[in-house]
Amino acid sequence: MNFGLSEEQELIRDSFSGTLERVCQLDTVRKTAEVSAPMDESIWTELCSLGMAGLLIPEEFGGTGLTLLEVAVVSEELGRRAAPVPFAGGVVMAPLAIRLGGDDNQKREWLPAMADGSLRVGVAVSEAAAGARENAGVTAGNGLLSGRALFVLDGAEAGGYVVADNAGGLHILHANASGLNKIALKTIDRTRAVMELRFENTPAEPLRNSSDVLQTIIDAGRVSLAADSLGVGEEMLRQSVEYSADRNQFGRTISSFQAVKHLCAEMAAELQPCRGLVWHAAYVIDQSPKELSLAAAFAKSHMDEVGRFVARTATEVHGGMGFTDLTGLHYWFKRLGVNRAYLGSPERVRAEAARLQGFTA
Repeated sequence: MNFGLSEEQELIRDSFSGTLERVCQLDTVRKTAEVSAPMDESIWTELCSLGMAGLLIPEEFGGTGLTLLEVAVVSEELGRRAAPVPFAGGVVMAPLAIRLGGDDNQKREWLPAMADGSLRVGVAVSEAAAGARENAGVTAGNGLLSGRALFVLDGAEAGGYVVADNAGGLHILHANASGLNKIALKTIDRTRAVMELRFENTPAEPLRNSSDVLQTIIDAGRVSLAADSLGVGEEMLRQSVEYSADRNQFGRTISSFQAVKHLCAEMAAELQPCRGLVWHAAYVIDQSPKELSLAAAFAKSHMDEVGRFVARTATEVHGGMGFTDLTGLHYWFKRLGVNRAYLGSPERVRAEAARLQGFTA
């Protein structure tokens, strides 16, 4: 059996790859990373014209009604270009939460505007996915939220938020809701924005089947991040091979040195199996949904470890140039590091995988 992309999926990949190559150059990434809330509206508009914002939104609400496998294909291309646009939260997790947990009124209110990209929705589930810290956490009662949520994905300039409470419930609210305070957070990754949200008796609408939906959107987010890291890793490998073919030392290119050849070969060998893990995890959400949590855990935890190896090794191949802004390698390096932390570290995610398989209580 040849488990690969269909002709339509290859066309989607090529469309996004070609557009990103045109609109998302290193200078664009560098310029966007300098602003307080990294986001490039022109790139977002171009990608929305290809249907990116509506990938997981049903056609009846203006989306394309595709699957998580197409999401993984697009996410890989975004990582390859270090694209400074919302995706894992606003394009994957938020629409999926409303699609699975929203009632008819909520779907009609939120999904059409999200499908065309005119409305962006952030996702505050980090405490549920990665564990609470710094007294963070949200409590819910009588339609009101209180507390604080850290590392809200795609929260900058969002028009609404999907929020998980401490009991596993999910809620949706508008960004102008009373008692809601938004604080921009800075991470080492300057290609994407995260927020802190503080709630003081903030009104919010509950979503149905919240605990099941919460786990599903966390799993889908993990698959998306793993695909992004795969694209980042492949780009760092490409840059390493290209740099070693151009860099001369001792009268010859360093690509002729056996040690450099081995470093590049090791990166390629580590990255190659990751695509199968990511594609499988993206595939099972529709075909065998009970396997999603385990498959997503495998994909993210393994890709996180491989990503760290590739980031370190690619920088080693570049030598001192790898630490400069001239090559821009650090944008991909830092993106891998933050992907590793979002929605659960590899250690935490592997512990979840162990519990799912009955290896630990």
